[in-house]
Amino acid sequence: MFTRRVFLAASLATVALPAVGLAAASTAEEILARTDAVRNPDKPFALTTTLTEFRSGTPASTMVVKVYSKADTRSGQYRTLVRFLEPVRDQGKLMLRDGNVLWFYDPASKASVRLSGQQRLMGQASNGDVVTANFHKDYSVGLGAEEVIADADRQSRPCWKLELKAVNDSVAYFRIELWVDKANDWPIKGKFYSDSGRLLKVAYYRKFEDRLGRMRPTETVIIDGVDTSLVTRMAFADHGWGDIPDAWFQRDFLPRFKGD
Repeated sequence: MFTRRVFLAASLATVALPAVGLAAASTAEEILARTDAVRNPDKPFALTTTLTEFRSGTPASTMVVKVYSKADTRSGQYRTLVRFLEPVRDQGKLMLRDGNVLWFYDPASKASVRLSGQQRLMGQASNGDVVTANFHKDYSVGLGAEEVIADADRQSRPCWKLELKAVNDSVAYFRIELWVDKANDWPIKGKFYSDSGRLLKVAYYRKFEDRLGRMRPTETVIIDGVDTSLVTRMAFADHGWGDIPDAWFQRDFLPRFKGD
């Protein structure tokens, strides 16, 4: 469903540094929680996401969705409702994340279908990428060596490297390597793996701007793990706080959802 890619030509050199004194400064859990807070506001919010797929540098297709997110006070994980805006053929379709369960609703059939693990990974920018997620709720994390890496704009970034492993089988990715800027806790780069160890994608977080009270990435570039000519750009805009009703995150409410 989400097969949107954008071309990125960047040099991706890494230089490892010794991990001396890292644990004394911050634990891996603390770093992960802080970088999650950069990606995700702590109050209910909405934004528009434009997914553009490129193949070998040529734009192939575009999809636009409206995303509504609200943290569950019990689990701390986000509940997310995604409303399809473009293309016209997809208008009115909805996707709901309740915990780590994803539902897809098509008004044409008036049916809500639970997405399987394989369906959650379909496409370069997958269903699991569009919904909001706090990594520290679903992954155990270890702290690797410090590394200086090149970001999406070929700028050198001294980073912590975090090693994430899923603590349950309901998440989209079994293992994640995440590089976090030491200066400001910004997520810079992520590598996402299947349970078999296959590299599924490489993501770069970029264009940090002041949104909803702090600097946040307004673009994520996702590169296919096998064919690097297949790339997706996810651009985030129209950020805003919102009083989002809890009813919106109930599967039974999807046929009645009318939007804001």
